[in-house]
Amino acid sequence: MRFKFPEDLTPKLVTVLREGYSRRDLSRDVLAGLVVGIVALPLSIAFGIASGVRPEQGLFTAIIAGFIISALGGSRVQVGGPTGAFVVIVAGIVAKFGYAGLAAATVMAGALLVAMSLARLGNIIRFIPYPVIIGFTSGIAIIIGMGQIGDAMGLPVAGMPTHFLAKCLYFAQHIPQTSLVAAGICLATVLITQQWSRVSRRIPGPLVALLVTTIAARIWSLPIDTIGSRFGDVPTGLPHPSLPRFDFAMMPALFSPALSIALLGAIESLLSAMVADGMIGGRNRANAELMSQGVANLVVPFFGGIPATGAIARTATNVKNGGRTPVAGIVHAITLLAILMVAGRWASYIPLATLAGILLVVAYNMSEWRVFIQLLRSPRSDVLVLVSTFALTVLVDLNVAIQVGMVLSSVLLMMRMAEVTQVRAVRDALDYEAAPGDPTTPIDLPPQVAVFEINGTFCFGAARSFTETLQSDRRRPRVVILRMRHVMAIDATGLHALEDVHGRLRSQGATLLLAGVHAQPLVAMTRARTVEIIGLDNMFSTYPDAVARAAEIVATPA
Repeated sequence: MRFKFPEDLTPKLVTVLREGYSRRDLSRDVLAGLVVGIVALPLSIAFGIASGVRPEQGLFTAIIAGFIISALGGSRVQVGGPTGAFVVIVAGIVAKFGYAGLAAATVMAGALLVAMSLARLGNIIRFIPYPVIIGFTSGIAIIIGMGQIGDAMGLPVAGMPTHFLAKCLYFAQHIPQTSLVAAGICLATVLITQQWSRVSRRIPGPLVALLVTTIAARIWSLPIDTIGSRFGDVPTGLPHPSLPRFDFAMMPALFSPALSIALLGAIESLLSAMVADGMIGGRNRANAELMSQGVANLVVPFFGGIPATGAIARTATNVKNGGRTPVAGIVHAITLLAILMVAGRWASYIPLATLAGILLVVAYNMSEWRVFIQLLRSPRSDVLVLVSTFALTVLVDLNVAIQVGMVLSSVLLMMRMAEVTQVRAVRDALDYEAAPGDPTTPIDLPPQVAVFEINGTFCFGAARSFTETLQSDRRRPRVVILRMRHVMAIDATGLHALEDVHGRLRSQGATLLLAGVHAQPLVAMTRARTVEIIGLDNMFSTYPDAVARAAEIVATPA
């Protein structure tokens, strides 16, 4: 019996090869892959340095993870590698646990991503509130930008604090020590990167800025820090696979950072795949995408790499240059490997102010400041989530920001659901509203019968409103009909409220009848044995049937 790979986990590369891959497709993908590889070169180095590791470790990540994500991913055009979103988390882990701790956290994150894929959680992005995404993205951009000020101004790195506010104070105190050469190189890099598209869209601006400033610094022997002066020579090939030794006692402390890496990687990769789908009119396989991210992060630590995910900017560059299949992403990884092997030794001459300028542009583009300002006009609850996530990301920690943002969003969502859920008393025939299958004419209620109706989700937020409404009714009916035709979902608290009301009414000699119960509430009641407590004879599919039963009960002597 042949094993059939699940469709939602099948890599897009396999699908492309099954459909047929032409020579024209190959030439188009190779050209796009070459361009993306050149774009990824300065970014990978810069992200490596900003993350607190050596520059070549960013390149190793782009090569290994970039290849795996394209080969196993669920998107036709996704390009993977190190990204700015991870800089804050990675730098924090390296500062606290060293690279060995980062490697362990990355492996754990990879395992979590694989588990998420197997659990079919590819649609997780739909459950992340937009204000949370924009809040931590804008916060990360601020931190990345602030982290580059030191190299951009040529300030000494020794003794530079890591906390945001302390770092701001440090820069303010050391402004007189600013190197005009470093500031000039950084400014030139920003201007070339931003304006080069007016000259040519084929040659990436960051590459032009890197070449121009590096050559200028070399020719005129400018007094400026370079990769070589701070990190030494850059290797010209991939290292032999090995996993750094780490203390297993650190595992509990690393779980929270690993979870943040996994969640952030899932969010960014799925967002990038969705953006790419909009550009090419395609449809990604979210679970396959999570699987590729997981495998990539399981493997990169063995080559000295850092966490990787789908990169929106490089993916967009791939699409704009004609890439339409995963082959382009594979070519991008091969291009980076070729550059590393042929020209890796020249990377030591790159000024750190150049990389700072490139990352300042990345931070600006990543900040989404226009969207941030627009969201400030949203409902107050969304503004609270946005500002809280942003402030916690900048001032406290990204792990805390994501967790608080998600919890706060969930609480506010539940409050909204409770607010829109209404419980009202049907006083007389004038309040009657026919449901499908009910008589269109009003139904006269028998004496000693009270009717209440719930509109909305019957969750724990609405359960209290339900009990308070029933208790506020001063009548002492023999029968209470609860009309549930607009209740599409019920939770454990709602079930408990029903059982509690049933018990109170029974102690008063009254009967509770339910009418119009939908499938989900009925299944929940059956599993919780609420049906047995209330009695199947007291549950009716239509409101008229419940009224008829109530008339029979009232007609019977108490």
